[in-house]
Amino acid sequence: MSKVFVAGGSGRVATELIKDLIKDGNEVVAGSRNPEKIVKLDGVSAVKLDLHAEVNEIAKVMDGCDVVYFVAGSRGKDLLQTDAFGAVKTMMAAERDGIERYIMLSSMYALQPQMWSKYKALAAITDYNIAKFFADNYLIHNTKLAYTIVQPASLTDEPGTGMVTLGEGDDTTNPIPDVAKVLTDTLKYKDTIGHIIMMRSGKTPIEDTLSNIDDPVAYNNAGLAD
Repeated sequence: MSKVFVAGGSGRVATELIKDLIKDGNEVVAGSRNPEKIVKLDGVSAVKLDLHAEVNEIAKVMDGCDVVYFVAGSRGKDLLQTDAFGAVKTMMAAERDGIERYIMLSSMYALQPQMWSKYKALAAITDYNIAKFFADNYLIHNTKLAYTIVQPASLTDEPGTGMVTLGEGDDTTNPIPDVAKVLTDTLKYKDTIGHIIMMRSGKTPIEDTLSNIDDPVAYNNAGLAD
């Protein structure tokens, strides 16, 4: 199993993600501005993480881990320094530490700005999608990390179903536990490396979708779908 660093470790998705990672036998180091709010479980170490800090400071708290998950989010309050450049700094820190595997929580169609105005839910979070657009692009084009980008539809607090649909489609919703499960299971399947996984509620078991994932989606250098 892996020693996993979770950036944004006190959030809603992170809490479910950490539970799933521990259930799978991983060791977790969870970083947050408020480490006291991180879920308390055996195998979880809570550390202070300031995404406004210099890259070398972030690298120190990530050192010794095998995998980085970025699930931090400012909920619109600090988009540039947290959602955009904070993510980039964790990528830089991962490479500085020699960590190869990096899994990003993003947003549906974040790399396809032409889609944002087509869905009311996406149009409402345009500034967030702009932040994710630049963070996702940096990960793809400016790092050598073994990345996976998970792009869910709108998050809900409903119970998880364990079922999803992957790929493009009408913007719907995803229960947070299902998003966390996809993030967790992404680590199990090496074929998810280099993939942008769009997900929404569906009728296919998560394990089946990830174990039979299609070829990676091709994006040009601007991050726009051809």
